[in-house]
Amino acid sequence: MANFSKSTVPQFSVEVYQNEYLPEGGREVNAIVTVTSTGGGTTGRRSLTGAPAATALPGQGPNAAVVIMVDCSGSMDYPPTKMRNARDATSAAIDTLRDGVAFAVVAGTHVAKEVYPGNGALAVADAATRAEAKNALRKLSAGGGTAIGTWLGLADRLLASADVSIRHGILLTDGRNEHETPEDLRAALDACAGRFTCDARGVGTDWVVNEVTGIASAMLGTADIVADPAGLAADFTEMMENAMGKEVADVALRLWTPVGVEIKFVKQVAPTVEELTERRTQANTRAGDYPTGSWGDESRDYHVCVQVPEAGVGQEMLAARVSLILPAADGTSQVLSQGLVRAVWTDDMVASTSINPQVAHYTGQAELAQVIQQGLEARKSGDFDGATAKLGRAVQLAADSGNADTAKLLSKVVDVVDAATGTVRLKAKVADADEMTLETRSTKTVRVKK
Repeated sequence: MANFSKSTVPQFSVEVYQNEYLPEGGREVNAIVTVTSTGGGTTGRRSLTGAPAATALPGQGPNAAVVIMVDCSGSMDYPPTKMRNARDATSAAIDTLRDGVAFAVVAGTHVAKEVYPGNGALAVADAATRAEAKNALRKLSAGGGTAIGTWLGLADRLLASADVSIRHGILLTDGRNEHETPEDLRAALDACAGRFTCDARGVGTDWVVNEVTGIASAMLGTADIVADPAGLAADFTEMMENAMGKEVADVALRLWTPVGVEIKFVKQVAPTVEELTERRTQANTRAGDYPTGSWGDESRDYHVCVQVPEAGVGQEMLAARVSLILPAADGTSQVLSQGLVRAVWTDDMVASTSINPQVAHYTGQAELAQVIQQGLEARKSGDFDGATAKLGRAVQLAADSGNADTAKLLSKVVDVVDAATGTVRLKAKVADADEMTLETRSTKTVRVKK
């Protein structure tokens, strides 16, 4: 393990928020786990694995690699400004690359082709290679179909050629994944998951929301809509800036539970809702790891729910230990930080029935994401009563939790009569962009008000 300067090493902390008190016979324990990474430097630093971080030191390889995948299918020519905006956005992302970061550009149709550097490897960012890459973008032209799994496969092969710890993809599409089966795309995602992270963007309104959000979810990245192609450059710049801020890769949330404790679910609840329960990999007999991807200076919240054995008043137990784990190539792992989830049985009804504010807040945020998706699905299927009820509940939850951004998006789909009671009317006409924006961003949450 390398020596680190305390001023530049990212430091992780774990805080656990819960009501540990249960009534006699109570079994369900809920906790919100806040994980924070702070203090990483921006230049000349080394990662926790000992590798050089995103800006390389002289004579050392970069610690980050990025592949930009640009949809070049025929629909990108309608209107022609879409392809031009995609080129401009890719150019802006290339300008945002730090010196020393490995990168490549891929053109995606029904096949995937390297645009730059084009030799089956990655270029290393500096003034010369950035200029060459931007010049190569002139080769990007629209024509052909869409098979996103092939784009991801090529990106994976390119990223695997780099001896780095941070591997990231940026994917842009404007249409349906029509030239491969859903099973083909799922197989590609399964093959790439855990090997690199990927942000996905849909431009315009002819793409499928659950395809784009499914890609981002599987690859532990972000998903969003860019309804107006003119906004692509700003969005690509922001995505690349975020990618350049990542300092530590492959951090896992490890949950250890004693005999008799059952894990009901583990999910990320901020900044977005992301189900992690089924992504568990066994670490040892009593512990499992849940992937969290790459980290920069940031904070995320996770909801852990476990079921403990019944116990009598006065008894207490450790219900779970939550640790942040950084695995190493030799099979060992480093514990970055940890927190404890407890259960204490009491006959004090006030203590045992009190709901922790963080738990209550994020339970509501998870429900908010769910009822938006259910409401929009009901609306599409013609179940307008069901859509009104679900979207009304969404308006109520958004108002209660102070999620102003989601409330604003909901107001473009329903007329709000009374937010406090969730009384709404469906709008007769809703722009495709407004409906798709609400669906794409439905999992975005707000933090607990302090």
